[in-house]
Amino acid sequence: MHDFWRFAKQMLRHRALLTAAVLAAFLSAGGLGVGIMALAPALKNILDDEGAPLPELVGSLSARAEAIIGVGAPAAWIDALPSDRFQSVLWIVLALCVLTVFGATANFLHAYWSVTLATRVVTGVRRDAFRSVVHLPMRSVLASGVNDIVSRIVNDTSKLNSGLMALVNKGPAQVTKGIAGFIAAVLVDWRSLGAIPVALLLGWIIRKLGKVVKRASRGAMKAQSQLLAVTNESMQGLRVVKTHTTERYETGRFSRFNRELMRQHLRARTAKAVSGPLLETIAIFVLGAWSLYYAKQIIDGDMEAANFFAALTGLAVAAGSLKPLSGIVQDIQSAAPAAQRIAELIDAESESSASSDGASRLPRLPRHAESIAFEDVRFSYPGSERPALDGVSVTIRHGETVAFVGANGSGKTTLISLVPRLFDPDEGRVLLDGLDIRAHHLRSLRRQIGVVTQEVVLFRGTIASNIAYGAENVSRERIVEAATFARAHEFITQKPGGYDAPVGEQGVTLSGGQRQRIAIARAYLRNPSILLLDEATSMIDADSEAQITGALAEFSKGRTCLVVAHRLSTVINADRIVVLHEGRVADVGRHAELLERCGVYRVLTANQLVGAPG
Repeated sequence: MHDFWRFAKQMLRHRALLTAAVLAAFLSAGGLGVGIMALAPALKNILDDEGAPLPELVGSLSARAEAIIGVGAPAAWIDALPSDRFQSVLWIVLALCVLTVFGATANFLHAYWSVTLATRVVTGVRRDAFRSVVHLPMRSVLASGVNDIVSRIVNDTSKLNSGLMALVNKGPAQVTKGIAGFIAAVLVDWRSLGAIPVALLLGWIIRKLGKVVKRASRGAMKAQSQLLAVTNESMQGLRVVKTHTTERYETGRFSRFNRELMRQHLRARTAKAVSGPLLETIAIFVLGAWSLYYAKQIIDGDMEAANFFAALTGLAVAAGSLKPLSGIVQDIQSAAPAAQRIAELIDAESESSASSDGASRLPRLPRHAESIAFEDVRFSYPGSERPALDGVSVTIRHGETVAFVGANGSGKTTLISLVPRLFDPDEGRVLLDGLDIRAHHLRSLRRQIGVVTQEVVLFRGTIASNIAYGAENVSRERIVEAATFARAHEFITQKPGGYDAPVGEQGVTLSGGQRQRIAIARAYLRNPSILLLDEATSMIDADSEAQITGALAEFSKGRTCLVVAHRLSTVINADRIVVLHEGRVADVGRHAELLERCGVYRVLTANQLVGAPG
């Protein structure tokens, strides 16, 4: 519950709204309490031929109120009230109607303000969680899983919202109503204090049932995250599912996780189902016993019937607030595991704080002008038994184009991912111009790097916004210049809307070659000193390949270029070739040299080097 209360405390940032919401709840309950207290004299005036006139009744209530809260009705107002019995009853009924409208208005304002308050807090928590995620090290993202992270940001924050709503909206409304009813009953007849032990018993039952719901909710959230992962995998691979006719298999796989989610939800069914009827039954038994006691008092002449009805009404209102209070406690208990999962995400160590203490004060890297060096680098992915990189040492001079080749899983893509610090090595160092990149400001490193990968990521929006992604205050002229350089201007202008044409989800409206050229234009705007290229294999046609090759050849001039190569033409034109085999450097040299002395390289060239990223 610690994390839930941590987020609940954020409501204190909106003190005015919180104060107004709580005050409205008390005003609504106050109207109810006054109405219950006024019930006894109204009934007495109707039922008793010798009932006291209205001025006397109001004067008595005013004196009681003044004794409790220090404020009473002005004497002039009391004297102006009618003494006629029917008119007195009419005035009391009108007053109750006014109190009802007053209470309903206060109740509306309480609900309106509390919903606003909870929504604002959860919106801030969701923003903080997303901000934390985009600054997480890639290693942490891989360890947690994308779908689990998405579930925490989307589903768990919704659960937290339900808990906060229960705390600030439903909770105060029911608690204040119950307190008002109980106080009114006690003021009418002090013997109503005997209901306190019963209230404590009911509170204990609510607390115990809430803990059962909390344990079940934790398992349900994990199962929901797993179901989300399965659903996303199936939807993203729907083309493969259809072409391989595995619809039945995927449906069965989904059903297994769906049943597990159902099982977790059903774990709490007894606690949820029994709470309302159990509390209601106990409350009715207690009210029945209290009615018998009051009836005996009336028969013995120790209590007036009007006071009996008023006290019983107050206790009934108090008891009635306990049943929804059980659901409120369950909502809060269900939100506690969600709050814990969100807090774990927000508190996770960012890639900046992981590099050094006082990361924001780290020195900035000057623009790259000398070399990039990998010194005895070792790296393993979470859960992997074999290291992806095992003692790699390579130095690349400024302006040099170096091709990395190797079989699948040899460590090519992993190695170049160390340059922008998407991953940090477990051992060894990566040096930029002789400076350890982990000891320097992260953004000053990444701003020097342009990346073009096989799987080009495009975001919802226009072609222009995707080209300008990551660049600040870019004019349309610069965007057109970048697109022209990347050989993309022609196909862009042929599209309806041109640069303002939407790219669709994940760039679905563009071909593979067109997406590659958009990525080159995006990198061009950054004016990087380092270019990382994960070369495309078979996803583009010959014409697109020629245009992309020409653009990249021009773009790489004067820049240090690291290429994960899959094509023989790229390897031949590189200044040097690094051959990787099972996470180690097998050899380094030019094409002709490696053909002569490196068996691994000869096998790769015999297969034309084409392969998936390693």
